[in-house]
Amino acid sequence: MDLRRFLQHKITGLSARLSRLARVDNAFVGLRPQDMRHAPSPRHFEVANARLARVERNIRRRFAQLQEGWEQRPPQRVLIDAALVERELDRARRLFGMFYEVFAQRGTNYGAALAAHDAIAEDCYQAVRQAAPRIFDGPLLKPVCYMEHGYSPATMRRGVQLSRLLGEPNPFPLIRIPWDRDQPWQSVFLHEVAHNLQADLGIWQENRRAVLRRVLGVSRDPFLGTVYGRWHKEIFADLAAVLLGGPAAAWGMADFLAQPQPRTMTYRPGGAHPTAYLRVYLLAEMLRRMGFSSDATRLLRVWQGLYRPQRGHRIPAALMSSAPRLIPDVVDEIAFQTRRNLAQRALTDIIPFGRDDEARIREGARRLEAGQEPDLPPRHLVSSAHYALERGRIAPQKLALQVIDQLNKTSSRTARREPLRLVA
Repeated sequence: MDLRRFLQHKITGLSARLSRLARVDNAFVGLRPQDMRHAPSPRHFEVANARLARVERNIRRRFAQLQEGWEQRPPQRVLIDAALVERELDRARRLFGMFYEVFAQRGTNYGAALAAHDAIAEDCYQAVRQAAPRIFDGPLLKPVCYMEHGYSPATMRRGVQLSRLLGEPNPFPLIRIPWDRDQPWQSVFLHEVAHNLQADLGIWQENRRAVLRRVLGVSRDPFLGTVYGRWHKEIFADLAAVLLGGPAAAWGMADFLAQPQPRTMTYRPGGAHPTAYLRVYLLAEMLRRMGFSSDATRLLRVWQGLYRPQRGHRIPAALMSSAPRLIPDVVDEIAFQTRRNLAQRALTDIIPFGRDDEARIREGARRLEAGQEPDLPPRHLVSSAHYALERGRIAPQKLALQVIDQLNKTSSRTARREPLRLVA
């Protein structure tokens, strides 16, 4: 085999791979007719395939450029042109792999739990739409959940450029659920949905600027301004989660954050997440401002029983000493001050939560314990499940199956979408 034949063989091999990753559908990812009730919407498949088709066109264009007169070009130029084809193939491979993994999981034993979490996420968006009609510009594809390794849930926002996709923007929100956290009482899931709400509401930068101004105005300390400015996204998601789920969400977040003292009381320079010790004080302040002072007091009593700064910590003195003064200001700024992109309303205006909601949630917990179906929106059902689990009168696995089943039935009753076409 000489040099030209070697290059010809390489080009031929590339040609065999051109359309291998051009489309995903329910048959391709192995979804059976009985799995379709757990599948993402037809529109999710359409958007995924439109993105793959665009990459496919780029692959074809690059391959045509490679083929055209390659015999007359220097070998290194041929290899560069082949590498450009490979780059687009890699992009298609990563996109296809992501879509395949996400969609194919709906045909596994996790399908029902994933569809239930989809319903929770969709309801969080519906809560905003009901309280603030026309706040979103037209329809939005709801978040889609999938299982993956990792300690905590995480989200990939709509439109964000992903390094795992070679800079391709994410076509719809994806929420990762760790394999062992598929139970429907995880308050941290509401936190992840809230990240997507913040991005889709367009208040990311507006909130950051407001927090910086407020902290600097109160403290006159650039270090504190930098820290809270860096933490603003996570604080927003925590406070929005409490508005979505009520006091149960704050208790659930505290449960998630409760780790041995060295971890909970260590500040991470440059980290996006607030130091866990201070984070629960932010949650308690939010409960107090919402009118749940007794819950706030109980939460802090538990937290202070677990963690005593006098035993040692690794939190900068300026952060610790300023917390009692700054935390009320930060909570007020993020949750109770109006925003231009919210049409001069505050976060508490577009995700309202009051005592009547909490009463219904607690009644829902009692109904779950009795094996009945509470008449609650999915986001509040998460909180009812949290209380039912806490009371210990129903086995965790039984509770999980009961709530997942109700969420899927609720989703089926309210869904107004065309049936997903079965592909032979």
